[in-house]
Amino acid sequence: MFLCFDVMLTSDFDYNLPEDLIAQSPVTPRDFSRLMIVDKDIQKINHKHFYDIVDYLSKGDLLVWNNTKVFKARLKGTIELDQQTDDIPGEVFSTNRILNTPKHVEIFLVRPMENPGVWRVLAKPGRKLRLGMRVKFAPDFSCEVITKEKDGTLLMQFSEEDFIVREKANKYGEVPTPPYVTSKHQNIKTSRQLSEQYQTVYAISEGSVAAPTAGFHFTVDLIEKLKVKGVEFAEITLHVGLGTFLPVKSERVEDHHMHGEWVELTDANAQKINAAKSEGRRVIAVGTTTVRTLEAVALLPVMLSKAKHPLMSKMDSSLHDNWLRSYSGDINIFITPGFKFQVVDALITNFHLPKSTLIMLVSAFVSDREFLLKCYKEAVEQKYRFYSFGDAMLVK
Repeated sequence: MFLCFDVMLTSDFDYNLPEDLIAQSPVTPRDFSRLMIVDKDIQKINHKHFYDIVDYLSKGDLLVWNNTKVFKARLKGTIELDQQTDDIPGEVFSTNRILNTPKHVEIFLVRPMENPGVWRVLAKPGRKLRLGMRVKFAPDFSCEVITKEKDGTLLMQFSEEDFIVREKANKYGEVPTPPYVTSKHQNIKTSRQLSEQYQTVYAISEGSVAAPTAGFHFTVDLIEKLKVKGVEFAEITLHVGLGTFLPVKSERVEDHHMHGEWVELTDANAQKINAAKSEGRRVIAVGTTTVRTLEAVALLPVMLSKAKHPLMSKMDSSLHDNWLRSYSGDINIFITPGFKFQVVDALITNFHLPKSTLIMLVSAFVSDREFLLKCYKEAVEQKYRFYSFGDAMLVK
């Protein structure tokens, strides 16, 4: 679902970032990270720390976060060629090709598919994997290449059910930290410590291959302070996959393909959000994944109506009481400047990569791309820390 109203170039969302501002480890305690307060209506910027967010939230505000939990989706395996591989139609193998095939390969689990045991994955090096090749991670854990997709992903067949694949991945795999978090800079000494740090304190629903990093700044104590103040809480689930972190490679923004990601909004949480909207209370999204879930679910009735009635006016797409309903399934919404937000009133988010879908979404929420880039420029000048383990901004 692409929602763009003007022709935009990916380069319109670029900015210069010194490499030493890319955070390689989290701040301790988490809520001691810095916080940029962005008032988008009057275009004013203030500099605080995340624990100061208590002063910017009010009794009755509804804070909505993504409760997804990251699993160890990065697997290192060894290629084992099946005796029957060269008989697969459409695949021609030579002795030279087999001898030159790399023995080791890294598999990045993205998401399970509908067919039992089938997963969409990324592979490195993926171009040399062929149909029928088996990748072994442990004596009791392996998979076979069954499809190579045009977008560079592969479909792999495991013998286990999806939840067992995750269990074994957690046993044999590694935490899928982003590539800009390099081991030579990593201050976290063990895989167990990294697993704890690359996770929100409220994560419960396992299924993500990357963390919803805006939530990293919350601590148990900070959440308790917000509850005492009268701030209310709701949650969604979006299992982060290709839709969130795949880079934009097309020159025109509208040519980027947004992959679907699985989300869930329960009826109880939908009703909490509907009540806040009907009572004029703020709905504050923690992270871009939460924004995309809420706004996509809000649009579902509109998209269904437009499918049935193509001439339906945009005027019919406004939010009404009890309009958000429970939903479980895929979304692929791509939010860019010009989008009309119906649910989210304020946003807590980190500082994102240049030319990414995430900075495009925040630009849409700020409603002024040039002002957002000004915020990023000031963040650079003020030595904010960027990306997953970096600092945050509150856009209100």
